[in-house]
Amino acid sequence: MNEATTQEARSTVMHVRCPDRLPEETYRQVLELLGDLSPVVQALPPTAALVELKGALRYHGADAARLGEILRIRSISRLGVDLRIGVGPTITVAATASARVAGPGGVLAIAPGQVADWLEPLPVEALHGIGPRQAAALRDYGIHSVGLLAAVSPATVQRLLGKTAGRLAADRARGIDPRPVVPRALPPSAAVRHRFAHHTLDGAAVRAALLDLVVRLGLLLRRREQAARALTLTLTFAGGTGWDRTRRLPEPSAHDEDLRTVAYQLMDAAGLQRARLTGIALKAEDLVDADRVAQQISLDGARESRLVAEEAMDRIRARFGPASIGPAAALPFRRAS
Repeated sequence: MNEATTQEARSTVMHVRCPDRLPEETYRQVLELLGDLSPVVQALPPTAALVELKGALRYHGADAARLGEILRIRSISRLGVDLRIGVGPTITVAATASARVAGPGGVLAIAPGQVADWLEPLPVEALHGIGPRQAAALRDYGIHSVGLLAAVSPATVQRLLGKTAGRLAADRARGIDPRPVVPRALPPSAAVRHRFAHHTLDGAAVRAALLDLVVRLGLLLRRREQAARALTLTLTFAGGTGWDRTRRLPEPSAHDEDLRTVAYQLMDAAGLQRARLTGIALKAEDLVDADRVAQQISLDGARESRLVAEEAMDRIRARFGPASIGPAAALPFRRAS
């Protein structure tokens, strides 16, 4: 059994490409969907990810192409985002396949026994990991396809591209790529944002939009079972200028009340007078897992009642959607979000 066959036997990799310029919040939601398929997910920010599927195939009782279609359906129905998904026995094959998906979304699965025949006719620049300069150097020597690259001796490829790059290119053209999928999450932050339809000077409208962001951010953190140690408020003004400021919370929290207090402090610090705002963003930073947050004994009955109400609203949102309930002041923004 050769090296390529061995790695085929131990790995099935999915490479996922999201649309360009996808907001970070939505990208994180895509990663959460991937986590529902497999515990081994490697984020490749800003818009891609890898998933190791070998264990997932047995768990879900479906083949890799079917899991890719399930992922697409979930992403479209829940997030309104289509995905380009490639599946193969190695990272290189899966990533090359996802790049060959036509249109905004689709699934292309390459079985282990199909790798050589599928790679052979592809233009050399289509092989994942081959940059424009490397492709140009190979073409100058008549190596126009992946099949020709695989046929050339590794020593020749190393002379053309350099020792390390040449060895990697020669191996990957033959379907050899021993790299594992390494679980890696995004840096610990979560963000929500709102763009005003028109430049606004209305302080009440700005504060209502901020309240909506607080509610959305708190819900996102609680769903992810995380808590924020700090908040960053970013304001975008007409003309393209901006302002941002970060403030730490007294204790890590994902509760609307705590987030709202700090968010309003940040807004007050901005000292807005007649500034025309075009957008506002709120980011939770320095996140920790919720189970690491110490539960303080509270003698504040009103706060305890608000937390109970928050749990009830979260259950309603889980059943009827995130815009189904929220502060009355933020209602216009919840309909728009």
